[in-house]
Amino acid sequence: MNKSVVVMLFGIIMVFSMMQPGYSQVKSGATLENGTWHTKVGKQVQITTDVTNGQNRAQPFAYIVQIQNQDGVVYSLSWITGTLDAGQSLSPSQSWMPTAPGTYTAQIFVWASVNNPDALSPPLSMTITVL
Repeated sequence: MNKSVVVMLFGIIMVFSMMQPGYSQVKSGATLENGTWHTKVGKQVQITTDVTNGQNRAQPFAYIVQIQNQDGVVYSLSWITGTLDAGQSLSPSQSWMPTAPGTYTAQIFVWASVNNPDALSPPLSMTITVL
């Protein structure tokens, strides 16, 4: 993993990274330079976050990934829902394949559910430059 960000709120701990499927962390098709990820049109990337329930009870959650271009237009919105038992970890991942060059922002949210936007962790974001 080239870059990690760790945040915690309400007992959910998130560690964020971006990797291309099928490759080791070192040979990822996305590279990190000066805090911005770089990839190419047509390269599928995985936006992955390690999520850990730091509470002593089960916690339902929704892992939401939104990708916007520099004009704020949403190009991708996807989510995974589930429940983490006390102390349990999960590494949910959403794939995205850019179809046009530009600068994009991936935002990652962990909410109580898709219908309940109570944040279980602060949102994370990253910049992706597509060539």
